[in-house]
Amino acid sequence: MIILGIESSCDETSVSVMKDGAVISSLTHSQEEHSLYGGVVPEVASRAHLEKIDVLTKRVIKDCNLTIDKIDLIAVTDSPGLAGALLVGVSFALGLHTAYGIPITGVNHLDGHICSLFIEHPNIPTPFLCLLASGGHTAIYRYESYGNCRCLGRTVDDAAGEAFDKAGKLLGFPYPAGRAIEEEAAKAVNADKSDNTDATDDKKESIKFPIARLSSPNSLDFSFSGLKTAVKNFISSNSEQYIKENRPQICRAFQEAAVSSLVNNLSRASKSYDDGIKTIALGGGVACNGYLRDELIKKFGADNVYFPSPKFCTDNAAMIAMAGLKMYNASKTRFPNVGPSRGIAEAI
Repeated sequence: MIILGIESSCDETSVSVMKDGAVISSLTHSQEEHSLYGGVVPEVASRAHLEKIDVLTKRVIKDCNLTIDKIDLIAVTDSPGLAGALLVGVSFALGLHTAYGIPITGVNHLDGHICSLFIEHPNIPTPFLCLLASGGHTAIYRYESYGNCRCLGRTVDDAAGEAFDKAGKLLGFPYPAGRAIEEEAAKAVNADKSDNTDATDDKKESIKFPIARLSSPNSLDFSFSGLKTAVKNFISSNSEQYIKENRPQICRAFQEAAVSSLVNNLSRASKSYDDGIKTIALGGGVACNGYLRDELIKKFGADNVYFPSPKFCTDNAAMIAMAGLKMYNASKTRFPNVGPSRGIAEAI
């Protein structure tokens, strides 16, 4: 079965072709112009999608030595996301559907992130717990099978990826800031390895940020607004020179606090089941973070942790194609719409 996947929910325009579960072509255009504004501007994103979606589709079809009439199914992201950006992708997909009579299905963006795991790991043991962490979403899901996925906890305010970007902006990094913070934090780690004096240890311990924990002892929800505020207050209460000289240590402290929140809740979720779910999965843009991956492996063991390659962590059409395939096999395809459609990953 050949599936054309289309993703345009935010600031990546992506088109992919999948054949029998294998990605044979995938192209993604990341809109770097948003770095000028420190975040995604919806109108700018929509116009960029309009400029790229047709070009990318023609290229992936050509790369596969196919013609459009050979496509068996079109899978397009239709929620959640920026309304104008989603409208571009859905309208383009519906145009192909109308012109060529190709079956079409709408895909929930969060379902796509979870299904990105199956591109490279088709036989993940079930049930598994999936931590989905991105710029717009942070949640833990218990996945049994497609159509049987339950949300155990989610952010009550900001997403983990948003916290990285906002903290990065405060520290002078361009948008998006996740990779810059990780690289800067690594400098502090490397400095500690090369200098083991007591003074260095005291300095390392001097910068700490809070790890949020909601008042309910059984809650698996997240909160990152307090961490952002803590970083903002720390920066405003110290001199510009001090912040510049200690930026690696600040980045490490922030990253440790953010990742600890993610790992701690996932650990509590794992222990909350009598059957002791041991299989852990990670998806979303924050899944690119090497420190987060390392901490999960330390906590659960390398044989029990699954995550996509970085190219499938960020928004991409291959994951949408895979979700479309899962929907088709489960007889759960639906006509796309731009609105609050609830996907499997949004079920509670």
